[in-house]
Amino acid sequence: MLDSSLFLTITIFTTTIFLIMWNPWRLNETIPTSIGALLFILLGIVHVSDLFDIFFMVSGASITILSTIVMSIILESIGFFNWVAYNLVQRSNQSGIKLFIYINLLCYLMTLFINNDGSILITTPIIIKTLNMLQLKNHQKIAFLLPGALTATASSAPIAISNIANLIALKIVGLDINSYVNLMFVPSMIGIISIVLLLFLFYEKDIPKKLPPVYFTAMNYNKASRIVPHPLANKQHLEVDWWMFKVCISVVIVTRLAFFILAPMGVPIEWVAIAGALVLIIIRWHRNKTGLKDVIAKTPWHILLFAFSMYILIFGMQNIGLTSLIVRYIQGIIEAGHLHSIFTMGFLLTGMSNIFNNLPAIMVGTLTLTEMQLDQHLLQVSYLASILGSDIGALLTPIGTLATLLWMYILKENGITISWKHYVKATIAVIPIGLVISLLSLYFWTEWIFHL
Repeated sequence: MLDSSLFLTITIFTTTIFLIMWNPWRLNETIPTSIGALLFILLGIVHVSDLFDIFFMVSGASITILSTIVMSIILESIGFFNWVAYNLVQRSNQSGIKLFIYINLLCYLMTLFINNDGSILITTPIIIKTLNMLQLKNHQKIAFLLPGALTATASSAPIAISNIANLIALKIVGLDINSYVNLMFVPSMIGIISIVLLLFLFYEKDIPKKLPPVYFTAMNYNKASRIVPHPLANKQHLEVDWWMFKVCISVVIVTRLAFFILAPMGVPIEWVAIAGALVLIIIRWHRNKTGLKDVIAKTPWHILLFAFSMYILIFGMQNIGLTSLIVRYIQGIIEAGHLHSIFTMGFLLTGMSNIFNNLPAIMVGTLTLTEMQLDQHLLQVSYLASILGSDIGALLTPIGTLATLLWMYILKENGITISWKHYVKATIAVIPIGLVISLLSLYFWTEWIFHL
């Protein structure tokens, strides 16, 4: 029989999750998580002293996300999104299928070279601008936007640096960035390609075969910041400060390269991210005398409170013996072999991620694995399966990843509506198949690698 403390903890947690998922009063997701976290603290389920540990766990990731948001806002202000949207429209040549391919390719590359949260923050406004240029209807916009968001988030699996969740316990399981890529790149790419194909089949009827023509009047800036028109056509204006464009893109590229170069030297990634954001702020102020008003106004600060509150909730669940309970039920299955361990951890992390977000879920999953005293290869494939569950399987619901929450926020800010019902209807038709393909690919690929 459950004691009162255990019963109270589970009740608060399940009620919070219910309010987030079903949202009967259309609350912002941060409100129920913050109330649940506050109750955990007031009732002593999570001690005040634990908050410092939780803060240090999430601060690096949070600061990195904040800096990425700042960089994306500045890129938007100098016309970067307009420029990419222009190229998407031009290269698609009025073909909806080509546009679908280019959008998903853009989302994949952005995640690969930046990270999943940054990719969502940068590509979603670009896609919205592109679709607005084409004057598509809401359901047609979703047919491009949702696949792009799922591709951007799933594409964090191939390389560890693309997702902070992937980096949390990399050293604990005896993997470095290079060995991770060696084991994970091929199986995760097979899964991503499968998901994109399935998404195209799901939305094929909503993707226009022939897109309306869009005409542009290109605009340029000279050194005196005076707009000089180039009359290519009319209807849409392409306004870009090319000097700022080149400088800011260079700063972004250098910042991202610095992650790979400085991280092995022990330099925290949040320091690199802060430096990149500050450089962009200073350059923009020097060039245009633009302050921080747009940065402060457009940053979704509540997302960070949501993540912190979620960590408090999962910390409380761990305090009542969650990891020990999981170990008790799955250790025998994990030890039965690689195939059993891969599917067990993949499905387990899928479930946990969609209940309380993939960042705390991967923490719980990794702690659970380390308590089992597994051999090195079994530990590693189990961990990689956890990553597939937390990067791909987590896409079943919008709360599964921080990136999808950011995506929902951006859509709302731009007046584009998508219900949870539609989101889940699409993902339930695609993600389970993509996850199974990814997990099977991981099994066959790692078996081949380990036996070389």
